[in-house]
Amino acid sequence: MRIVAALGGNALLRRGEPLTAQNQRASIRRAAAALAQLVEAGHSLIITHGNGPQVGLLALQAAAGPADGAYPLDVLGAESEGMIGYLIEQELSALLRTRLVATLLTQVKVATDDPAFARPTKPIGPVYDEATAHRLARERGWHVAPDGKAWRRVVPSPRPIAIMEAQVIALLVKFDVVVICTGGGGIPVAEQLGGSLCGVEAVIDKDHASALLARQLDADLLLLLTDVEAVFQDFGTPAARPIRRANPSTLAAGAFPEGSMGLKIAAAAAFAAETGRSAAIGRLEDALAIACGEQGTWIAGSENDALVTPIPGRLEPDHGGAMWAPLK
Repeated sequence: MRIVAALGGNALLRRGEPLTAQNQRASIRRAAAALAQLVEAGHSLIITHGNGPQVGLLALQAAAGPADGAYPLDVLGAESEGMIGYLIEQELSALLRTRLVATLLTQVKVATDDPAFARPTKPIGPVYDEATAHRLARERGWHVAPDGKAWRRVVPSPRPIAIMEAQVIALLVKFDVVVICTGGGGIPVAEQLGGSLCGVEAVIDKDHASALLARQLDADLLLLLTDVEAVFQDFGTPAARPIRRANPSTLAAGAFPEGSMGLKIAAAAAFAAETGRSAAIGRLEDALAIACGEQGTWIAGSENDALVTPIPGRLEPDHGGAMWAPLK
């Protein structure tokens, strides 16, 4: 299969860990081990990743320098895409010695009139307590918002319209290159009069950008990898149950909290509905098992996909794609 695998921020850095070079390298080494299994199993792999913590840290470092040394978010996004891509490429190449691996800086077009520019929602950078977050917002002109039990800076996150380097990525994939691209949702750019591109102050959601990339590359599977084993019904309650099979309409009808998982569900459901192919959400360490239909949450693009034969005692089919199928 041709698989677009998107690594979430929590898959690249364990929750609560400081964003040090050592921790980042260790996390990416674990990620590379899971991704290498997909390649070794014969799948064609395109890797995307988040950058929320990293781009926020770069912004803080730039702000701490000379007054004229600050860089806009599109440039910081390019920096973080190169940094994370370099680490993934190096660790993956060490495991896949006979395969070519390449990192490609990727521009993603957005609309300048996207409503997201008036309502920042994308968390970036480190977490703060509420009082510190509001103080920094006053001092630095930030927008801040709750992120779980903590607070973070939030920036505009417009919807991606087109992956500008999609043809280049497709060419690399054709020649059996494992491609790392569209990092952090891609570098946000907008089209100017005359057709030229310019960067914009935003951070694109990497799950929606990955879904768009998967559509443009005609991928067979969109794989959204995080640190949670599946999508849960009634998450955070004693009645919580992992959802193993769903179709886009039934999943969209569920009550899921906004935030990281809500964005993953929306991106996965949209890809499945628009392409008739499947998307899956689950834990990074289970990547190969998810691709085989053995773990995670599968969002079926068609009724036939929804009826993938489960492994006895582990998964339950959704009986026609009309119902959720929690693991018993």
